[in-house]
Amino acid sequence: MNTPIDFNIVKQKIEESKLPSVGKASIREVRSLINSIEKASGKKFIRMEMGVPGLPASEIGVNAEIEALKKGVANAYPEIEGITELKREISRFIKLFLDVDVQEKSCIPCTGSTSGSFVTFLTLARADKNKDTVLFLDPGFPVHKMQTKVLGINQTNIDVYKFRGEKLREVLEEKLKAGNISCLLYSNPNNPSWICFTDKELRIIGELCTKYDVIPIEDLAYFNMDFRKDYSKPGKDPHQPSVAKYCDNYMILVSGSKIFSYAGQRIGCIIISDKLFNREYPDLLRFFSSATFGHTMIYGAAYAVSAGVTHSTQYAFAALLKAVNDGELDFVKEVKIYGERAKKMKKMFLNSGFRIVYDHDDGEPIADGFYFTVAYDGYSGEDLIEQLLYYGISAISLSNTGSLRKEGIRACVSLVHDSQLPELEERLKLFHENHKQ
Repeated sequence: MNTPIDFNIVKQKIEESKLPSVGKASIREVRSLINSIEKASGKKFIRMEMGVPGLPASEIGVNAEIEALKKGVANAYPEIEGITELKREISRFIKLFLDVDVQEKSCIPCTGSTSGSFVTFLTLARADKNKDTVLFLDPGFPVHKMQTKVLGINQTNIDVYKFRGEKLREVLEEKLKAGNISCLLYSNPNNPSWICFTDKELRIIGELCTKYDVIPIEDLAYFNMDFRKDYSKPGKDPHQPSVAKYCDNYMILVSGSKIFSYAGQRIGCIIISDKLFNREYPDLLRFFSSATFGHTMIYGAAYAVSAGVTHSTQYAFAALLKAVNDGELDFVKEVKIYGERAKKMKKMFLNSGFRIVYDHDDGEPIADGFYFTVAYDGYSGEDLIEQLLYYGISAISLSNTGSLRKEGIRACVSLVHDSQLPELEERLKLFHENHKQ
C-alpha cells in the first residue's frame, strides 16, 4: 500500500514505543512517537495531537516579563497569593468579560490552568469527608482525569452530548443526588468537541450544584473563543455565559496559554467566588491548618504544590490582562484565525470520506474553533489514530476524553499552518483512496 510515510518505519517505531495501544496513548506519548517517526523517516507530520498555541506570544507579555527581570524580581520568591497588580487585573477581567464581581483576594495565579485544576481537586476532595468523587461533564481534557487518578480521588462522568438543554437536568440530578460528588468540571468552549453550554444549561448546573452543595469548576481555557458571537468588547454585552451568574459557590480556571499564546511560561489563574473563598469546611482540618477554603487553597494546597508562580511571568500576565481590560489589546481578534483554519480543514476531511462526530451544538451547527472531531466509517477512533500515522497525520482518540463516541478522534488546528493545508488535503485523499469501502 502506498503511504506518505514509509510503512515499515511507522510499524517499527510503534513496536519500539512499547505502547499497548497507540489509540489509547496519552497526548504526550503520541507526541513522543510522532517525533521518533519524523526523525527516522525525514518526513514532517501534520500535527494535530496537541492543543498548543500556533501563534507568537504577545509582545506585551514578553516585554513586561523582560522588564520585570531587569528590575531584579528573579532573586525574590513570589508571594503565594500572587502579586497585587495581577490580582487586580484578574478581578477586572472577570468583571469586564463575564460581568461577575469577585474580590482581588479571591483571584490566585497558578502555573497554568492545569496546575490550577490539580490544586482545586486536591482541596475540594478534602473539604467534606462524605464527598469523595469528582464529576466530569464530558468529553473533556484527558489530563484532568489523570490528575484525579494520581490524587486517589474517585471520578464519574456524563457525556453531555445527548443531554443538551433541559435534558441535562434529569441526568445531572441523578448523579448529584447520590451525595458523594464534591465538585464537577467542564470546559466552555469544550475541549475536544467545541460545544458551548448555553445560559439555560449553566443555570441548570448552577441550580443543581446549589441544591446538592456541589462546587462547579468552569474551565475557561478557551475564553471567549466561541466566534459565533462577539465577546471581545470589555464591559459591553454580550458576555460569555458563565455558571457564576447562577450560583454563589463556584470556581473558574483561566489560562494564558491559548488567549495570549503564552503557553511556554505556564501561567493561568484560579478565581474563587467570594462566598466560597470565605466558607468554613471543618473537614479541611484533617489535612490543613485552616478550615477556611480560600486560605487553605493558597497557603495549604497551592503552597505545597508550587510554592508560588514564576515572579516575572506574573508581571507578563498582569500586563496582558491590563491591555485587554483597557481596550488596548483585542485577544479575540488575534485568535480568530483558529476558527478560519478549522473551517478549511473540516471541508478537507469531509471531502475525503470523513464525517464530523460532534456536529451540532444544542440544535445549532457546531462552531469552528480550536478543535473539531471526525470519524471514518469502519474504524474505531483508536484504530483510526494508528492508521493515520502512516499518512503523516496525528491526533488523539475521543475514547481518551470520556466521550461515548468511540468512533471519533480529536483534531487540533493550531499547529497546522496554511502552507501545510495542500499537503493535508493530498494525504487525506490518499487515505480515502486506500480505505474506502
